[in-house]
Amino acid sequence: MVTVQNLTMRYGNRVLFQDINLKLDRHKRYGLIGANGAGKTTFLKILSGEINEFEGEVIIPKANKVGVLGQNQFAFEDFTIMDTVLYGNKRLYDAIKEKEELYLTGDFEDDAINKRLADLEVICVEEDPTYEYDVNIGKILANVGIPVENHNDLMATLDSADKFKVLLAQVLYPKPDVLFLDEPTNNQDIETISWLENELQRHEGTLVVISHDRHFLNSVVTNILDVDYQKIREFTGNYDDWYIAANIMAKQIELDNAKKQKEKDELEAFVRRFSANASKAKQATSRQRKLDKLEIEDIKPSSRRDPSILFKAKRTMGDEALNVINVSHAYGENKVLNNISFKVVPDEKIALIGGNGVGKSTLMKILVEEIQANKGEIHIGATIEPSYFPQDTADIIEGDGTLYDWLRAFDPKREIAEIRNCLGRMLFNGEQQEKSVVSISGGEKHRMMLSKMMLENGNFLFLDEPSNHLDLEAIVALGEALHKFKGNVICVSHDRELLDAFATRIIEIQEDGTIIDFQGSYEEFAEQRVAGTI
Repeated sequence: MVTVQNLTMRYGNRVLFQDINLKLDRHKRYGLIGANGAGKTTFLKILSGEINEFEGEVIIPKANKVGVLGQNQFAFEDFTIMDTVLYGNKRLYDAIKEKEELYLTGDFEDDAINKRLADLEVICVEEDPTYEYDVNIGKILANVGIPVENHNDLMATLDSADKFKVLLAQVLYPKPDVLFLDEPTNNQDIETISWLENELQRHEGTLVVISHDRHFLNSVVTNILDVDYQKIREFTGNYDDWYIAANIMAKQIELDNAKKQKEKDELEAFVRRFSANASKAKQATSRQRKLDKLEIEDIKPSSRRDPSILFKAKRTMGDEALNVINVSHAYGENKVLNNISFKVVPDEKIALIGGNGVGKSTLMKILVEEIQANKGEIHIGATIEPSYFPQDTADIIEGDGTLYDWLRAFDPKREIAEIRNCLGRMLFNGEQQEKSVVSISGGEKHRMMLSKMMLENGNFLFLDEPSNHLDLEAIVALGEALHKFKGNVICVSHDRELLDAFATRIIEIQEDGTIIDFQGSYEEFAEQRVAGTI
């Protein structure tokens, strides 16, 4: 359904990818992966027609409906929520709105008006044969958590997370033949992501999706498109299948090269030893020919680099970690936390989960004493040294200095080598460490905040959505670091693979502000939730 022929994309002298030839088939769902900056979003924009300046050709049959997830959450502020979703089928939207206008203002004795109404009715029947567009849209909106009573509200009344849910509904409603999604799980709660997985698993056309959520990729995709080595290589299977295959391929190439290198060394030694010996000259010449034909393949270094995250507490904690007693909090009439109590013992690692807007970030800010609860008490152990990763690093990582300067400002007595080593662990090389803080991306700011936490050496880590903006390799490294950490963790995240990597206890904040406190892993929690025992 989508054919890519001889595609090359350059930015100045930099080649993102070249000579790409792919055929993306119907009934296949492709996960587009690669390191940050490798060109995933650029490739998706080329496929969707948003970028037109490239070498080569992208062919999508005109009969196919193409759906592209909108990234501008503020594009429909003056539309109702219902109309925003309907706009996903622009032909139907235009016909319905024109028909409504003609019925309000048209002269029904005018033959031209009546003919136009008849033409519009044909369009409506073609696009919505059952006349149930409002019912179908209502179901989708309800599934993404937009209450029925709000469906005719303006988009301007929604927060960013809900706006994005409506854009998801907009692109899915027309059931496009070809669907392009760039990070559809960003800032979505686990329930919405699970619903989206189920929807996409039933998609009958062609899907290309970018995501840093391993669980999502494993659940949805049937094939992987790997952007690396300035190429886009296709693998059959989900993300875990690709990971295994890619590592086996790399190891096999390494073994083959080692074998060839050994043979090459032996042939060169023979040629050097006997080429001057007349009786061995024929054999030496034969081996030289063989040597000339022997090719040692270069193992190209992948564009992916794995960060080395290490949290190490400088102080051993005592017997008390954290005690939360009858905490309640509200913003005006909106009560988000309702008489919450729980106790954390040393070395416990907690995943704090719940729907968007239920108060997870509020509770985190109360725990790190950034805000004070309206009611209740927080008792932190005397030996606790907290380290906090806030949800919005953009407000904290700012200034005119370099990355190195920003980190050193928190501890001027820290050894220079230690600061630079910590930045290096988070993939900032020597030259990059001199970049200005104002010039770095959201993902780089998240890596900077993790660098700060590593230098702080706290024994109780509080992390609020740390995986946002991180690539898959960084998320895996973070999960391993939290798992190995000798101390306490409370982490807010919608990334289920990350939660599974470290959590020994799950606390879920409910819509009414109360909590479910579950001892066990996230996988165990999810299984019991499905079984109805929670």
